[in-house]
Amino acid sequence: MILAKKIRIKPTKEQEIQLWKSTGVARWVYNWTLARQQENYQRGLKFLSDNVLRKEITQIKKQEDFQWLSEVSNNVAKQAVKDACNAYKRFFKGLAKRPRFKSKKKSKSSFYNDNVKLKVKKNTVLIEKVGWVATSEQVPMGVKYTNPRVSFDGKYWYISVGVEQEQVKQELTNEVIGVDLGVKELAICSNEMVFKNINKTKEVRNIEKRLRRLQRSVSRKYEMNKEGDRFVKTCNIIKIEKQIRNLHRRLANIRNNHIHQATNTIVKTKPCKVVMEDLNVVGMMKNRHLAKAVAKQKMYEFLRQLKYKCEKYGIEFIQVGRFFPSSKTCSCCGQIKSDLKLSDRVYKCDCGLEIDRDMNAALNLAKFGELVA
Repeated sequence: MILAKKIRIKPTKEQEIQLWKSTGVARWVYNWTLARQQENYQRGLKFLSDNVLRKEITQIKKQEDFQWLSEVSNNVAKQAVKDACNAYKRFFKGLAKRPRFKSKKKSKSSFYNDNVKLKVKKNTVLIEKVGWVATSEQVPMGVKYTNPRVSFDGKYWYISVGVEQEQVKQELTNEVIGVDLGVKELAICSNEMVFKNINKTKEVRNIEKRLRRLQRSVSRKYEMNKEGDRFVKTCNIIKIEKQIRNLHRRLANIRNNHIHQATNTIVKTKPCKVVMEDLNVVGMMKNRHLAKAVAKQKMYEFLRQLKYKCEKYGIEFIQVGRFFPSSKTCSCCGQIKSDLKLSDRVYKCDCGLEIDRDMNAALNLAKFGELVA
């Protein structure tokens, strides 16, 4: 299987300028491709292939006003066209939402580097039109790279490469683990493992409090420096916005790290099966009372990580349909309690069972996994 490895790079000031140029070209070409496809669709014509659009980009580069497109590697623009076309293809298949234009302020800054031209030495890596860039750790050598990308997370630059690895064969137990995700706790397992909601910790709450204060502060400064219909960005505003970006980055890293630790703990118990419910996260986000809490839990990221880690260690991963009544079914007698409310945190059955609602759901998921051959 192919696993990604993400390593921090340490460019010089001159190299960083070239990296920003590459991200700018990738964003512009991606947006141009989306606009071109929309224009073509409005005319009632067929979908344009990425080969046709790449030839158009080549002709655009020859124009005097677009000479800056040639200042970066040719593969940056080529892959940006392909990414935009693939985004539309996923949309047509119903696998994703309609692709949106990338924003200079909000979208993640990244670009593609040709895997054939990616060269690696000791603690350095060769990026096209940038040169040899120092890395924080050694990039794997002597292997075939898949989909190399250079990205910026608001503070540091990174290079990520896909490397093929052999599947690790482990001796698994006969245990089947059911995992129920929630808002009160991140995850409750049928083997009584409970993973807390990291967003309720003192550290995260203090960061969020600091974030709210800075956002209010920068909003007031924008109003103070307003000139007619235009907002003037002062040095103080730039400084505060940088602090806000760093706090957002820190929160994202804390949540991702917590999910990695939780999924690793589940996989290291070496169960033969892991069973999870297919949650309707999009539907849950429409509830204005739950939307913020659900977004912070990053449920889809938990599912994604657990899925690939189970595949890595040869554990069977089962995803139950979203209409399976895991919470409403009694884990003891099998009776379905159709009038169960979201506010009922303790499941009480006529057979005398009294159990935590989420633990009851996890046990039902584990029983479902035992019945599946």
